[in-house]
Amino acid sequence: MREMWRGVRLLGRGLGWAARHGREWRLGMVPALITFVGYVAALVALVVWTDDLVAWATPFADHWASPWAGVFRGLLDAVVVGGGLLLAVISFTAVTLLVGQPFYETIAARVDRAEGGAEGPELGLWRELWIGARDSVRVLLRVAAFAVVLFALGFVPVAGQTVVPAIGFCVSGFFLTLELTAVAMQRRDVPLRDRIRILRSRLPLVLGFGVPLVLAFLVPFVAVFLMPGAVAGATLLAREVLPPDPAAPGSGPDDDGDDEDTAAPGAPGFAGPPGN
Repeated sequence: MREMWRGVRLLGRGLGWAARHGREWRLGMVPALITFVGYVAALVALVVWTDDLVAWATPFADHWASPWAGVFRGLLDAVVVGGGLLLAVISFTAVTLLVGQPFYETIAARVDRAEGGAEGPELGLWRELWIGARDSVRVLLRVAAFAVVLFALGFVPVAGQTVVPAIGFCVSGFFLTLELTAVAMQRRDVPLRDRIRILRSRLPLVLGFGVPLVLAFLVPFVAVFLMPGAVAGATLLAREVLPPDPAAPGSGPDDDGDDEDTAAPGAPGFAGPPGN
């Protein structure tokens, strides 16, 4: 529980940082607002045209006896709209981070400087966008796999209506945190596989950060306001779970003078200069 509360506090610190830095907060809302408007337009179009889409995809039901054709197509309507909403929820953060890469990179850099160093390799904007897009697709594929399993488990009596939704929030919180920490960890040249391993090793901390954010993001438009603070908090979380950069001011050993538990030389994204 202590780790979970620490995750909640890191989220609160990130939101507080954004509130104290009005310019970064306003700039960070721009890509989130653009993405939100685009998603709303797409979902409205999906709702409007779902009936026609389902009717076109199920011509075999035209001759079914009433009311079975209507029931069947109504169920498919719900599945299509629900799937669209699910896709929107799980992809919103990834798309927003991709659209706002320069904005959120600036936020992460400012938080890092305020906390003491942690400068990473200069990759260039297009290289960063490519890495961000590639990693986001990989994360979304993992999320989709979990979503299919959880959707199937949702039909299990009792557990499907109690335990499975709770697990779903935890899974969503983990992957949301994974997406948000990508900005800070990419600055440190930490590959996706290592990010997943590192966050999984501090799962209570990650869930304490991510699950409240998932619940907040369920409220329409809230994600637009929280994205800058969420990125700032995720940068603080990344600093928490990664070994300190010995080159950064004030990042030496904390208490016993022993720095042997930092990453080995050459480990991607950890102590030492980039290998390339």
